Amino acid sequence: MRVRFATRIVSAAFLTLLSGVAASRSARAQNPDSMMPEASTAKAKQILQTLISALGGPAYLEIRASACEGRLARFGHNGELTGYTNFKDYWRYPDTNRTDFSKKGVVINLYSGDKGWTLDKGGVSELSASSIADFQEQTKKDINNLLRVRLKEPGMLLRYGGQDIVDLKTVDWVDITDAEQRNFRLAVDRSSHLLVRAVITTQDEQMQNRNVDTTIFTNFQLMEGVHTALQISVDHNGRRINQVFFTSCKYNAVPDDLFTKAALDKRFSEVGGKKYKDEKKKEKEDN
Repeated sequence: MRVRFATRIVSAAFLTLLSGVAASRSARAQNPDSMMPEASTAKAKQILQTLISALGGPAYLEIRASACEGRLARFGHNGELTGYTNFKDYWRYPDTNRTDFSKKGVVINLYSGDKGWTLDKGGVSELSASSIADFQEQTKKDINNLLRVRLKEPGMLLRYGGQDIVDLKTVDWVDITDAEQRNFRLAVDRSSHLLVRAVITTQDEQMQNRNVDTTIFTNFQLMEGVHTALQISVDHNGRRINQVFFTSCKYNAVPDDLFTKAALDKRFSEVGGKKYKDEKKKEKEDN
């Protein structure tokens, strides 16, 4: 009887040992530091494919333009909320964007490649070279451009970044480094396969430091066959700079003539021309 009992104890201990070894091997297999480069790249590609499929697959990849509207929350240097602005955001991918601020669109910024204009109460004027350069950099860091276009660029390095808990979700991290050494870390929900957050690190050559931009994606809704994040929060170097609350998004049916300087001139004649002329007339009368 004692022999049988001892045998059971040894057998149970042996099975526990085997289970621990198997678990250890499984953990090592998923540990990004112990994976061979080819396996790490393959796993990263697999996760990105599940992400793209969850976003809408071909419907997501074939988006060439978008029109979204909502509210933009702005934050001050101390992280305090400074107010909300109604806006409409139009994209013609990869590098043309128009943002109309306020319901009446009385302030508009328009970027098209290496050109840019702004509309305000003074009329339509060209944007500065630094503003255009900042926008061009943003297009290279844009996650939609990354997933739809940039992953095919030469020099892209992909690796699996391991598992983690982010915003109470179990995620897989994917690390992507482009040819200009921008590093993208994407946290993909293991359950929904949707994007939880993106952390983009770039080197600031002038300041000799690194900039870290973190984008948090929540409240995904299916719109025209595409899962769209209706709430997006953006932090720069650990400080919240804005938060977007979309109310609607439409895809592809966006007129090309929205993205021209002529469109801004026309808009100014509708919403700003009379007021501007009245202000100038009053100035002349006062003088």
